[in-house]
Amino acid sequence: MNKVVIIGRLTKDPELRFAAGTGNGVCRFTVAVNRFKKKDEEKAQADFISCVAFGKTAEAISQYFTKGRQIAISGSIRTGSYDSQDGSKRYTTDVAVETFNFLDSQSNQGNNLEQPNEDITPVNDGEMPF
Repeated sequence: MNKVVIIGRLTKDPELRFAAGTGNGVCRFTVAVNRFKKKDEEKAQADFISCVAFGKTAEAISQYFTKGRQIAISGSIRTGSYDSQDGSKRYTTDVAVETFNFLDSQSNQGNNLEQPNEDITPVNDGEMPF
């Protein structure tokens, strides 16, 4: 079984392109995923995971996500290879996105937590049966 679930933050804005001929969207982006912090480490380390999404998923990610936004991704590992311009063989590993979820709002981007709204009017629920 080839199933991956990651949670992290985008390292830069997603890049959306459209495939020649079919016109299907292809979105590439990188997610920084923190590793579990060991007791003796001062700072947690991160892995930078390349991701690719296709079709409507690609278009939605490129439209709604920007650098620093937190995302949850479910997908599978895809490996490939190609010959570079200098003639050497290059290998790739990407997460092919199947589904994604928003984990923060734009107002909470970058760990700037919103202050609670002080203008909320209290509700008198004395007549509520529970």
